Amino acid sequence: MKLNHIDNGNEFDFGKTSEAYAEFRDIYPRSMYEKLVSLGIGKKGQKILDLGSGTAVLPINMSGTGAEFTAADISENQIKFGQNLAAAKGIKNINFKVCSAEDTGFKSNSFDIVTAVQCFHYFNAEKAAREINRILKPDGIFCKIFMDWLPFEDEIISEMESLVIKYNPDWSGGGFKEFQYSFPDWANKRFTIEKVYSYNTVLEFTKEQWIGRIKSCRGVGASLSDDKIREFEDKYRLLLEKYSEPLRLKHQIHIEVYKSVRNSQ
Repeated sequence: MKLNHIDNGNEFDFGKTSEAYAEFRDIYPRSMYEKLVSLGIGKKGQKILDLGSGTAVLPINMSGTGAEFTAADISENQIKFGQNLAAAKGIKNINFKVCSAEDTGFKSNSFDIVTAVQCFHYFNAEKAAREINRILKPDGIFCKIFMDWLPFEDEIISEMESLVIKYNPDWSGGGFKEFQYSFPDWANKRFTIEKVYSYNTVLEFTKEQWIGRIKSCRGVGASLSDDKIREFEDKYRLLLEKYSEPLRLKHQIHIEVYKSVRNSQ
């Protein structure tokens, strides 16, 4: 994948990271899932599509709510690992599909809810919004979720970003600051904003878990050569020696809930 607004247009492929992704990217806190449930996402009988699902982290974690999930991702490898994870956990209420967010192939009015976690910025926003609105039922909900680490408040994260940039100078995945919401252009005439929720949290990692999480990110595993990934991993392991475990790292979670405006079709 190449996008002009990301990493100076350099190519990246999350399919290369699927093994590490499956092992290290199930990191969203229970509080996030509890908040989604409190917002009405995951009710029994709901049909929910998770776009850009990767290894189906959200569907797997919310499978016990009674909703019927579909995990969709453009990467066949990510979907394969998601299927394997679900099977290993005995989860049977998740469907899987390889497709883009801009052209899913689903029928109109197919879903009560569409979610997109940590991925909407990879979509063509205008085309994806049109497609999401089409496949949602009237008054359906689109929930956009993102979790940022906070480098300006956390020394460990700041050092990590500096090391990633040494190996990948064009990487644009760092430097997150406190979230400020504004109604996006892609939502005009398609959605109304129902709820914006943002909160800070601290996530705990062992050093190996954190290295694995960073190794699976766009700036490392999705874009560097195997030799460079191993070199990065060795350098970062040495850099972390001065810190004790568990690493307690500052993050911020954002949840935006939109309601479909059906007459926009």
